[in-house]
Amino acid sequence: MRNAFVNTIIDSVDTRDDLYIITGDAGLGVFDTFKDKHPDRFLNLGAAEQNMISFAAGLAISGFKVMIYNIIPFVLYRCYEQVRNDICYQDLPIILVGIGSGLTYSPQGMTHYSVEDIGLTQTLPNLTVFSPIDPIEARLAAEYTLKAESPSYVRLAKRGEPNIHTEVTFDITEPQMLRQGKQIALFSHGSITEEAVKAAEMLRQQGITPSVISVPLLQPINGQKLVEFMSQYELVLVVEEHYNNCGLGGIMAKLAAEHRLPCNLLQCGVPYRFIHEIHDNQGMRQKFGIDAEGLAQTVMKFLGK
Repeated sequence: MRNAFVNTIIDSVDTRDDLYIITGDAGLGVFDTFKDKHPDRFLNLGAAEQNMISFAAGLAISGFKVMIYNIIPFVLYRCYEQVRNDICYQDLPIILVGIGSGLTYSPQGMTHYSVEDIGLTQTLPNLTVFSPIDPIEARLAAEYTLKAESPSYVRLAKRGEPNIHTEVTFDITEPQMLRQGKQIALFSHGSITEEAVKAAEMLRQQGITPSVISVPLLQPINGQKLVEFMSQYELVLVVEEHYNNCGLGGIMAKLAAEHRLPCNLLQCGVPYRFIHEIHDNQGMRQKFGIDAEGLAQTVMKFLGK
């Protein structure tokens, strides 16, 4: 997924001369070819995240299309004030690429997890937010952000995620039906969607046919489309590798309340607390019941089976 996004950005250099890439001592090896070919359009500004953001803002004001690449805590958390004031307030067309969404960096600990970033981005007007599920969505998000005239934030995992979509072209700004079913729907974003798809396959073996729906664009949320989808199901599970209280689940719960939808909505994510457990990524998913088996069990429990 990461390579699909980055390569799409790099390939665009052949057709435009305004692209500039900045990293903060991250992505070593990812940009080697780009650095060799375009040394005048790449900078590694080191472990100085606030300066990295403000420097990029200056380039954008000067007419460059800037992509900033770093792990999420260093592209959004440590430099929140600069992202807020220098990029979003001035509505600059900068692409913020955050690596290590959710619990990708397990077991490196809470300092490297990104389970509250969607909550933070909801406090930043003008910022478009994507959370792709696979390399196909990542490529489409890259194409969208290259054309965008406002700032974008794209959160990506980096574990060699497989393609989930069968179509390669669709509207990345709308929720996408991955598996068609009835009565039950699993809404998801990010790399955890592979667990939602596996859970649906497990349930189908038990005679239960849930839908699986990807929500790649989280901000501005396509509320009308989500409401149309939710109104079709008795049970809606929101599956995300993110805090329950401030991610997609919170957004959809608000929509369901505002539109008085009759569906039962369950938020399947990371509990709102600091994470002290030590596991690899799969072990963490199992711990919080957001692996395929845990999700399937949640559905079966709701159905009384």
